[in-house]
Amino acid sequence: MQSKHFTIKTMTKKEVELMIDWAAAEGWNPGLNDAECYFAADPEGFLVGFLDDEPIATISAINYHDAFGFIGFYIVKPDYRGKGYGMQIWNVALKRLEGLNIGLDGVVEQQENYKKSGFNLAYRNIRFAGVGGGNLPQNADIVDLNTVPFEIIDAYEQAFFPVNRANFTKAWLSQPQCDALGVMNNGELAGYGVIRKCQNGFKVGPLFADSPELAESLFLALKSKVGASDAIFLDTPEINQAAVALAQKYNMQVSFETARMYTGECPNLPLNRIFGVTSFEIG
Repeated sequence: MQSKHFTIKTMTKKEVELMIDWAAAEGWNPGLNDAECYFAADPEGFLVGFLDDEPIATISAINYHDAFGFIGFYIVKPDYRGKGYGMQIWNVALKRLEGLNIGLDGVVEQQENYKKSGFNLAYRNIRFAGVGGGNLPQNADIVDLNTVPFEIIDAYEQAFFPVNRANFTKAWLSQPQCDALGVMNNGELAGYGVIRKCQNGFKVGPLFADSPELAESLFLALKSKVGASDAIFLDTPEINQAAVALAQKYNMQVSFETARMYTGECPNLPLNRIFGVTSFEIG
């Protein structure tokens, strides 16, 4: 019998949607409109492996302006695991980001395997699960982000990521089935967050704020945008104890965790102001 041929190519936008479906099947609970936003970050950054004409493996290798990379969506269809296809597409992804500091959020049990490829643990991220509902807080200046000039949002956001990614941010804030809110302090933007519809419930991410008090007001405002019976999820850096305390205060339970790892130095980000991670898939 003729052996099958494994080839790796760059995904089309339609194939990125396929990758989102696979992530849903893995239980990762992606957002319903994530594909369009992720594609905006780096249209060349999504790889798919075909065995003859069948797609069997995916990975994202996002190159942020030749300065920083992020790997995600590393999935091999169950029937083809343990046959070397995953390692082949993994190596192509690493080659695409060669020379960059590369980050990823990996499942904890795969930490040792990632270490073999040069990744080092920076900290853990914890996914908390709870429910929505509640009232818009009256003690904070909450605004719809669409009333804030994008240049101001982009300037604020730059502190929270190693490089500028304005194309992604613009797509993320304007995606369908989401609410994007900001919190003002003395007339200045002092935090913002997004809550978006996912396969199951809603995810809050990012949640950036200049203080725990502002983060709490913003979180409550976002939570109030969905129903009291809707599931909500918040991905917090464990190293930010105020973020963990916020989730616990509103009876959210640990449902998942990842290992944030880098091949180079951990970027100097204000983790004490990151109360919710934007995305485990692209940073």
